[in-house]
Amino acid sequence: MKFASTRLIAADMKAMVLFYEKVTGQKADWLAPMFAEIVTPTATLAFGSAETVALFKAGSAEPAANRTAVIEFQVDDVEAEFAKLKDDVEVVHAPKLMPWGNCAAQIRDPEGTLVGLYTPVTDAAKQRFGSR
Repeated sequence: MKFASTRLIAADMKAMVLFYEKVTGQKADWLAPMFAEIVTPTATLAFGSAETVALFKAGSAEPAANRTAVIEFQVDDVEAEFAKLKDDVEVVHAPKLMPWGNCAAQIRDPEGTLVGLYTPVTDAAKQRFGSR
């Protein structure tokens, strides 16, 4: 089995895609007016409009309802990335050292999902992620 992507159902596709383009520094590929993807070397982040839910089963997903998942991005310098984003996003917390060895910050996307940015900083964390 191969983990392929995470898809977010969005009420405002344009705002969501623009937010994640800014966070990742990558342009999204719009495969249909109601579906877009940002493909990275390690995973794909996909976006479907609320209308796409009915293609599977009506009511099976709901925009802006997530309170359990955190979408995380490993970055080279969490302080620098946070500085670029903090004035344009809802900040949950500024960069701080976490008990598992990452320096991490959290923000929210336009529909409320937590987005984490982190840099491995301890030797153990760097080894876990294959960093030097």
